[in-house]
Amino acid sequence: MKNNDVLAGYLSRGTLVAAHRGVAGGNIPFNTIAAFEAALLQGADIIETDVIKSIDGEVFIFHINQEINHLNRDIHLTQMTADEIRKVRYVNFDNNLTEYPIPTLDETLECLKDRCLINLDHCWEVCFKETIEGVRRHNMQDQVLIKTPSKIEHLKMVEELAPDFMYISLIKEEDKINGIIESMNINYVGAELVFTNEQSPVLQSEYIEMHKKKGRFLWANAIIYNYKTQLSAGHTDDIAVAGDMENGWGWLVDAGFDIIQTDWPMMLKNFLNERRCNK
Repeated sequence: MKNNDVLAGYLSRGTLVAAHRGVAGGNIPFNTIAAFEAALLQGADIIETDVIKSIDGEVFIFHINQEINHLNRDIHLTQMTADEIRKVRYVNFDNNLTEYPIPTLDETLECLKDRCLINLDHCWEVCFKETIEGVRRHNMQDQVLIKTPSKIEHLKMVEELAPDFMYISLIKEEDKINGIIESMNINYVGAELVFTNEQSPVLQSEYIEMHKKKGRFLWANAIIYNYKTQLSAGHTDDIAVAGDMENGWGWLVDAGFDIIQTDWPMMLKNFLNERRCNK
């Protein structure tokens, strides 16, 4: 039941690049089909994206509670019908209206089929069952990575509805759940580690080696939502693109991370390729 051959093929390439909500810039907003196409053109191995559900049950691609930021409208998509959501358009970085709609999960899956790995984030919040059903409808279980916080209620949800999906546990600072996950019927393939400083327990070599020995990958988050909230102890996209790539992305690679999530996939991909060639 648990076939991770596609994932293994990707991991054999070396450190993988996960594009955070695709690539946005100019007139192209995050979490649109155009943003995903741009990310793939820039060499992304994984598209990270977000899902929500309309009031009548259809799954769309959008980051929950970000309507003001990305639509410049005081609305709540989760309280709208699918037909109403289809009429909504994103704004660009200057808050000017664009032609880009909010894509459905179905449209996104068909766009990305057989082209990359996909991380469907935030599905545990509002539409886990519908998201899993959607992926099964497209027969794309071998491409989709499901991630949840390390809470019992989320783990039970995964075990009940998606035991065959590739599962990533989101672990912050200290791991108190690993043994429980291992005892459950869950296809536990990797962990996203969040750490505010280099002394965090999840960053210590013994912990990282434990996962590696069990065949799991480790995911680091180089993006910055808010500079006051550190996800990777300051080894970030900002540090890298401002000129110190080794202290940003290189540090994460050397620490043992197999996947780096970024807002700058082309720069990260080029850095990884050059680094590999120089070794």
